[in-house]
Amino acid sequence: MSHHDDFNFEPVRGLPGKLPEGEHILWQGAPKPLQLAREALGLYWVAGYFVLLTIWRVGVSSTEYPLGVALGHAVPFVIIGLVACLILLGIATVQARTTVYTLTNKRVAMRIGAALTMTLNLPYVQIGNAGLVTRKNGTGTIAFELIGKTRISYLMTWPHVRPWHMARTQPALRCIPDAEAVARIFAEAAETRVAEPKVTRVSANTDGTPIAAE
Repeated sequence: MSHHDDFNFEPVRGLPGKLPEGEHILWQGAPKPLQLAREALGLYWVAGYFVLLTIWRVGVSSTEYPLGVALGHAVPFVIIGLVACLILLGIATVQARTTVYTLTNKRVAMRIGAALTMTLNLPYVQIGNAGLVTRKNGTGTIAFELIGKTRISYLMTWPHVRPWHMARTQPALRCIPDAEAVARIFAEAAETRVAEPKVTRVSANTDGTPIAAE
């Protein structure tokens, strides 16, 4: 896995360099902003919180004032709630627009980050398992369980991770459309890549017996 920060030019969209010989792109995509706001930023929870505050304020005020006046007392809560939700939607939109998820025949690449942009390269041989969670609208998240000594930072890669898995962070393609089809592309490519035979160059003595592997 490699990290490339603050790059200003992309030879290939979503990737920090040109594709090596024999590698090609199978799929590219990005999160759906509204779905990302809901799942990663808690949009509905925030909206619900301000709805409850508004109802509470109207109820308290109505014990001392006419209903019309009580409703007026709740207006600030409505405004603050709308502003908070718009901010969350704005953050999700920026995150979605600056994100490019890429599947090639050899790896998963994730160009992520709004203020500090980085690219995660995850070769299929470093991915042990993948988990798929889908929604009724077809969007979903594919999380990757890494094997070996590969480690990534939860905070540096949030929200493009499986939520609450901090000890062993699982990078994820969050809130992507048609997630089941993307999962099939990943599964087929990963299976093909992992099944490819590896050739190791071996040094030999003059009689042909091996002496060392390079």
